[in-house]
Amino acid sequence: MTATDGAVTALSQGWCALSLLHSRIEAHIERALQAHHDLSVREYSLLDVLSRQHDGPGGHLRMNQVADSVVLSQSATTRLVSRLEDRGLLSRYICDTDRRGIYTDVSRTGLELLAAARPTNDAALREALDEAARNPELAPLVDAVENIRPGAAPTRA
Repeated sequence: MTATDGAVTALSQGWCALSLLHSRIEAHIERALQAHHDLSVREYSLLDVLSRQHDGPGGHLRMNQVADSVVLSQSATTRLVSRLEDRGLLSRYICDTDRRGIYTDVSRTGLELLAAARPTNDAALREALDEAARNPELAPLVDAVENIRPGAAPTRA
């Protein structure tokens, strides 16, 4: 094995560990949100992203921005938005200045559900990280996640 092969193997192992950590955390949060609020992780993420947007009278994003924010395809995002709209948790409307633009906005009911679900999400995240920290392979990644400072620019060594 060459030095390059070793570096690629280490990189691959690191990626596998990161993927495992993400999967475990997401599954743990999914179970908690479903059990207590009838929300999936994707639904919670979408409501959370939209609730943080403040452009005009309410928070809103164009549909393509929504897809980018929740890391879904445009069609999967449209289905997700439709489900949440059917539940009265958000609405879509045409942009006043660009008739081609469709915005998505969280309703009052959506904001209330999000506020109720946020502590569940946070507690489930904490539980999942604590559990992962007991795994020697995942502990360094948990440490890295816990030491990320909000607003800090990511660095690359």
